[in-house]
Amino acid sequence: MRRNRILLKLSGEILSGRGGFGIDSARTLAFAERLQRAMSGCAVQLALVVGGGNVLRGARFAGSGVDRVTGDAMGMLATVLNGLALQSCFESLGVGCSLLSAIPTGTLTEPFSHRSAILHLEKGRIVVLVGGTGHPFFTTDTTAALRALEIGAGLLAKGTKVRGVFTEDPVENPAASFLPRLSYEELLEKRLEIMDATAVTLCREHGLPIRVFDVWEEESLEKLLRGEDVGSLVS
Repeated sequence: MRRNRILLKLSGEILSGRGGFGIDSARTLAFAERLQRAMSGCAVQLALVVGGGNVLRGARFAGSGVDRVTGDAMGMLATVLNGLALQSCFESLGVGCSLLSAIPTGTLTEPFSHRSAILHLEKGRIVVLVGGTGHPFFTTDTTAALRALEIGAGLLAKGTKVRGVFTEDPVENPAASFLPRLSYEELLEKRLEIMDATAVTLCREHGLPIRVFDVWEEESLEKLLRGEDVGSLVS
């Protein structure tokens, strides 16, 4: 594992417009600018996995004539749309960015391989990984854990809308207790649902730490990339 190599998992909502749907170009550019500032002066290699829920949630869409496999395929395509928007915004800022997909997209993206991803990272580019795992029934959380292991990342970071991991959903219960540190076992046994069980189990089996933090908080990205203690650490 490379300590200076981080895989950052983000919700598609970070790119969305009103109501959490669609892709808002101004908001996407603003996030790209935030990340550019955060990376300034940091010797960090960064890969991104972005969900597609702002466009379509495959598992929820399935039904009423659309089977789960097809729904998941649509969800994977949604992540490609988000990846294209991010890549374009990064490049408009002069930031090198490579877009690698687990599903074939012709000339729109490069096919994913861990060797290609590592090569781009070592050349100082941000690598955006889209298309999920390329298979149905796996979430983008699991995709993030799998890709982090494949590229030898030293940390899997998940950006959320809350400070980190709590004993309960802090939105529903403001009295929920914040957990700055916890084990993989605690996360699984208490069913805290900050990340799906398959992803957590993968990280536990390979000793990959997970940091959960509020990506909307000011300077949270800077703190993360500087290796500061932000959010909750699962290890």
